[in-house]
Amino acid sequence: MTDAPKKLENRYVNDLRKLEFGKRQTASMRFGRFPFLVSIIFLVAAGYWGFLNLDVSTENIIILVAASAIGAYMALNIGANDVANNMGPAVGGRVLTIGTAVVIAAVCESAGALLAGGDVVKTVAKGIIDPSSGVSVDAFRNLMLGALLAAALWINLATYLNAPVSTTHSIVGGVLGAGIAGAGVGLVNWVTMSKIAASWVISPVLGGIAAASLLLFIKVKILRVDNKLQAAKKWVPILIGLMAAAFVAYMAMKGLKKIWKPDADEILIFSGLAFLATWAVSVPYIRAAAQPLQNRRKDIHHLFNVPLIIGVSLLCFAHGANDVANAVGPLAAIVSTFATSTVEAKVAVPFWVMLIGALGLALGLFLFGPKLINTVGEKITRLNAPRAYCVALASAVTVLLATALGLPVSSTHIAIGAIFGIGFLREYVENPNKRRIKPSHRLNHTADDAFNNTNHRQKRKLVRRRFVVSIAAAWVITVPASASIAAAIFYVLQTLTLPVK
Repeated sequence: MTDAPKKLENRYVNDLRKLEFGKRQTASMRFGRFPFLVSIIFLVAAGYWGFLNLDVSTENIIILVAASAIGAYMALNIGANDVANNMGPAVGGRVLTIGTAVVIAAVCESAGALLAGGDVVKTVAKGIIDPSSGVSVDAFRNLMLGALLAAALWINLATYLNAPVSTTHSIVGGVLGAGIAGAGVGLVNWVTMSKIAASWVISPVLGGIAAASLLLFIKVKILRVDNKLQAAKKWVPILIGLMAAAFVAYMAMKGLKKIWKPDADEILIFSGLAFLATWAVSVPYIRAAAQPLQNRRKDIHHLFNVPLIIGVSLLCFAHGANDVANAVGPLAAIVSTFATSTVEAKVAVPFWVMLIGALGLALGLFLFGPKLINTVGEKITRLNAPRAYCVALASAVTVLLATALGLPVSSTHIAIGAIFGIGFLREYVENPNKRRIKPSHRLNHTADDAFNNTNHRQKRKLVRRRFVVSIAAAWVITVPASASIAAAIFYVLQTLTLPVK
């Protein structure tokens, strides 16, 4: 048997091992009906917690309890769906087990929400509707409640269908649909909506280009040279320094933006210092880590493990600081109306509201997150430590670039686009001959010919196309779907238990 069939056979064995590893990890996190029972208990507790923390009139108790429980339900779904984008690649690259990834993500997400989530949030989904357009307080409460429940239901369905979707877009669609149902199309800021629609294309394309460029650099400069260890000692510290600089800027502009607001010059200075300091520390660390390794690609991959874990942890912290507002923003908006009897664009977030969001996000990740983490990390394309590292770094760099240019992007779309970019780059690099095998040539006369032709066909598709189609479809229909559900819920609320006075 020639070398090509042996390599193909080894690849199949590795793929089977990785698939079995993912199945074992996912199975270990399943407890039958236990997650659903815990979720119900949490939702009831959240509703009762809201009742205990806010003194409202008797007629408003129902909406307060309902809003608290639905806010908790939204937080559960964000934890189940959105966090997979950060931790999935690390699990897929076999750097972390699902159990370890869930623990790290839960701690970092909760810390980000509670320490850097800020005490003020925008309650109308980034300016989608105008709160000064004459909407009554009762209608506004119904609007926020409908938007929150619709977004949570849509994310729940997407998680069930193994589709990572943008939670921001989900709540935007919910506010859009309920706002139109409540006050007509004139209530909507269509300029903002057009920017959000543009992000459906901008986000994955930028993420894919960034990740593919980073991976190509690593392949050319490290993995495909004769002396891989020497190249790794030179370039890996630089890549780690780049990651540190990117994440300092990322935390300044996104993760800590609600509690720390440096100007552009300060961000550049801190990022530069982070690059130099991290590079200086990484040089001896990588030299020591590379000492026992052999001059093989597989050994070089281990040098990316620690930087990858740090990177995904910071992404989770920033995600918790930013996206918890998607869960508690509408809840905080409803709570604020009980104190002021007015509709505001920005409101203070009580600690008990933020706590519901943080606990719900962590609990949703524990109970339901492993399924989508496995999908993102294992099923879209094959990942290893360097590829997962490129996804994490590309996510941070792309968000920074888009923020600096004023482009609307989705962190979810960027991360998934980065994974697709990695897979499509591999297809191009590992299979430069795009000639299709003719049907008449598929009848092979020897075992070696069969293996060679199978190898040729397999190399052409290293990204599972069904996930490209299903995820893209889920992205496109997220806003319309959540908007339609929200409009229906709003009408029900208006005509049943919570009518407008």
